[in-house]
Amino acid sequence: MRILLADDHGIVRRGMRSLLDAEPGVEVVGEAANGREALKLIETLKPDMAILDVAMPMLNGIDVTAQAMKQFPNLKVIILSMYADESYVVRALTAGARAYLLKEATEEDLLPAVRAVGNGRSFFSPAISSILLADYVRHLKQRGLEDSYEILSDREKEVLQLLAEGKSNKEAASVLNLSLSTVETHRLKLMQKLGLHNTAEIVLYAVRKGIIA
Repeated sequence: MRILLADDHGIVRRGMRSLLDAEPGVEVVGEAANGREALKLIETLKPDMAILDVAMPMLNGIDVTAQAMKQFPNLKVIILSMYADESYVVRALTAGARAYLLKEATEEDLLPAVRAVGNGRSFFSPAISSILLADYVRHLKQRGLEDSYEILSDREKEVLQLLAEGKSNKEAASVLNLSLSTVETHRLKLMQKLGLHNTAEIVLYAVRKGIIA
């Protein structure tokens, strides 16, 4: 797993590198101190994974993610942030990131996140998951709504989890031994039932429900 680190604080990059250097099968291939440098290194080094600070000078980590994913759709991105705010999480996921870590918990969460994302799964700092769940419950209470998860069929729940874990429609069809069109139909129905509009919202819903970590 070839990894690029991008953070405008050298001490943060050194801390992450020391953790990653001790991880078997991981190699840090480059470091960037700002967003434009990060994007340039992604283009030249073509790493498997990029760990990006959300608040970098010249180009923020979310915009770096969005631009990089257009050129390298298989790039795996982990976002580091000081902000435990749902709007940042939504923007990061929509841009293509698969993990969102709070910088205060980087030492505890970095290696588990790298392993999870390296295996095609999502990862969120536990504090983020708790905040998303609390916000979701508060939203339901304010609107006088019931939790909609139980209106899904068993098959729709299976499809939801696989999609939230990062599987494509085709991969989900293979796991469930279903046709691609059947999985696409289940996906459409579960999104309609839950009021979801894209993959990022599917992932967020699954995190709030504790379906994925």
